[in-house]
Amino acid sequence: MASIIETLSLAGVLVFAIPAALAGLEFLLVRGQPVVGAVLIGLAVALVLVQRYVTLPGDVPGMVAQRVAGAVSKDPDEPRE
Repeated sequence: MASIIETLSLAGVLVFAIPAALAGLEFLLVRGQPVVGAVLIGLAVALVLVQRYVTLPGDVPGMVAQRVAGAVSKDPDEPRE
């Protein structure tokens, strides 16, 4: 399950990716400029993929915080040792 921080990060990327993809579709289908349209759609897809699969230096503190919080607090459903 995705954390709140990951969800907000994805929403922030989608703020830029969705308009780029829509502009790309407009250039591709309406204006007849397939190169510009394909570049904009590719940019939108790349933005989402980089955000999802590439670990950036700014992501490291959040990952450390998640590991520390996970180590400190156990799920109540887990059996106690």
